[in-house]
Amino acid sequence: MATLGLSAADREQIETFRKDVIEPSMTKLVILDFWAEWCGPCKALSPVLEKIAADYATKGVMLVKVDVDANKAIAAQFRVQSIPTVYAVFQGQLVADMTPARTEGALVKMLDAILKQLPIEGETQSLEAEIEPLIAMGEEALQVENVERAAAIFAQIVDMAPENPVAIAGLARSLIAGGRVDEAADLLSAISGEPEKDPAIARAHSALALARDAKPVDDLSGLAAEVAADPDNMDKRFELAGGLMAAGDRDGAADHLLTMIATDREWNDGAAKAQLLKLFDVVGVMDPWVSATRRRLSAVLFT
Repeated sequence: MATLGLSAADREQIETFRKDVIEPSMTKLVILDFWAEWCGPCKALSPVLEKIAADYATKGVMLVKVDVDANKAIAAQFRVQSIPTVYAVFQGQLVADMTPARTEGALVKMLDAILKQLPIEGETQSLEAEIEPLIAMGEEALQVENVERAAAIFAQIVDMAPENPVAIAGLARSLIAGGRVDEAADLLSAISGEPEKDPAIARAHSALALARDAKPVDDLSGLAAEVAADPDNMDKRFELAGGLMAAGDRDGAADHLLTMIATDREWNDGAAKAQLLKLFDVVGVMDPWVSATRRRLSAVLFT
């Protein structure tokens, strides 16, 4: 910041600003709130900014309030013409004008967008970097059906980050894969707030629904023979698909569900299609098997 021609008092303001704002902004995002004691809108906005700063503190966000009457040199440097004026500063640079956002929702939305673009060094970001490889290990263990190892890994991550939706969902899916369906249900039912909206949690709920629907069948070969003898018996075919899913035969289950959809897609309010979509969610939308089976579904639906 320029200091040429400034008074000693102005220089002191700028030096304080350098220590309170510029230096912390090298690693943190500083929300700069220009305000005054006589400004009614400033007083209304202040508690909202303070709450957001507290909520985002672990993400490397801090709030600095600048009284424009006591810091005229700073206000002039930032060309503040009206208050409240709210800026976001990172590494000494103004990176966003947050002034138009006057509600908590609008400020949070803007702040989330800013944080995605900057290499902020907060506790949350450090923790995410630490658990990312652990999540990959848990998913790998699930893929090779080492469910006990997967559950142990995801449980460790949940201990580290209790509100991480990917970790919670991974633990739930591991419990389901290990037959501990009630434990998974309890885990998922305890989720509230933002994590509940995460796609990973939706995937875990699909796995739970599928596990409850896919009942093990004692005599799969006998049931298959009944279906072969009476191909139009949709109840028996649906039961067989569930038994195959419970046995881990997703190809066999998909074959029967696709046959049902081709025969009568409206049977039982579209139960066969709904079951197949749950299976897609559980396997993972990016999985090659899902892509191939989804193409088969499209061929059935649009021919």
